[in-house]
Amino acid sequence: MNGASREALTAARERLDALTDSTSASAARLADELAAVTALLHREVGLRRVLTDPAQPGEAKATLVQRLLGGQVGGQTVDLVSGMVRARWSQPRDLVDALEELANLADLTTAERSGTLDNVEDELFRFGRIVSSNTELRAALADRAASASAKSELLRRLLGGRVDAITERLVTRLVTAPRGRSLEAGLESLSKLAADRRNRMVAVVTSAVPLSDTQKRRLGAALAKLYGRQMHLNLDVDPELIGGIRVQVGDEIINGSLADRLDDAARRMAS
Repeated sequence: MNGASREALTAARERLDALTDSTSASAARLADELAAVTALLHREVGLRRVLTDPAQPGEAKATLVQRLLGGQVGGQTVDLVSGMVRARWSQPRDLVDALEELANLADLTTAERSGTLDNVEDELFRFGRIVSSNTELRAALADRAASASAKSELLRRLLGGRVDAITERLVTRLVTAPRGRSLEAGLESLSKLAADRRNRMVAVVTSAVPLSDTQKRRLGAALAKLYGRQMHLNLDVDPELIGGIRVQVGDEIINGSLADRLDDAARRMAS
């Protein structure tokens, strides 16, 4: 998002944080209801155009939201969406993208409250790796002819009882309502959102063999110093990288042996 949409999203995230900081607000309920509103506006193209039309007064759009959603979702969700439509959006799709992001953030807030956010991050990453390496599974989950209920049942059999409930909710929502994205891109977006929840960056670390705890601590500390932010490591193993390591942070890639070249890479990137 750019310009007005980015500002509107920032304001909406701040309002969501204020709501979820209140002990009376159910972050899980907010997530469900925001996801429902996302689905409505994704489906109803004309409605989302009206709600993002800069020629329409903000209060008129908020009144429309209250009339449409009142009694269908909770008052906190109505107030949040009403505030969003009062803002300016660069294009109609941005409002829907923002609502979806808020739904995911609300679920991640639930994980943070329960102390399972780290697990959710790791599970999203691992599931993404499984999908990338299993063409049949990827095809089944991306099959446009398959119903949402069939995909939900498949995910329930794959993930139910094996991952955190929040992970299953996030993945199920992504698979059943991809909104034009690839599954891999959606999972990567969720992982980044989870990392941002703790103001952390994500480093995808691929090594020839599993890293020891000491190596993980050393790598995490070096990357945190290099980038000036706490770093979450998503770990993967590729035997073809014999004796080496590959670290990707955003679009930047560091290659080299773990023991001898990490510090050198950090120095070169910092200079």
